[in-house]
Amino acid sequence: MKKEMEEIDKMIREALSDQEAQFYEDLNEPPVLQKLGEVYKSQLGWLALVMNVIMLFLAVLAVYSIISLWNASEMLAMIRWAVVSILSVMAIGILKLYFWMQMDKNDIRRELKRIELQIAALLHKLEQ
Repeated sequence: MKKEMEEIDKMIREALSDQEAQFYEDLNEPPVLQKLGEVYKSQLGWLALVMNVIMLFLAVLAVYSIISLWNASEMLAMIRWAVVSILSVMAIGILKLYFWMQMDKNDIRRELKRIELQIAALLHKLEQ
C-alpha cells in the first residue's frame, strides 16, 4: 500500500510544474499543537472552550471521588464514589474523543483541498 502511494505521489509530481510541485511539497502535515489550535479557531471553538471547562470540572470530581472512595468506611458509600469516579473518567474520555474527531475532520478538509488543488492544476494543464 505504501509503495502504491509513493508511486501515485511520483505521478502527481511529474504532472505538476516545478512551481506547483514546490507548492505541493510545502503543504506538510502541521504539528499536533497547531491542529489543536485549529479546533479552537473553528466555528465551534466556543464549544471546545466550554468542553474544556467541563473536562476540568470532571477531572476535579474524579480526583475528589477517588479520595472519598479511599476514605469511605461503608460499602454503599464506596460503591457510590467508585461509580462517580468511573463515570467522570469515562466522560472525560468521551470529550477527548470529540477533540480528536475535530482534529481529524480538519485533516480531511486539508487533504480535500490538496486534491482540489491538484485537480485544478491538472485541468489547467489539459486546457493548455
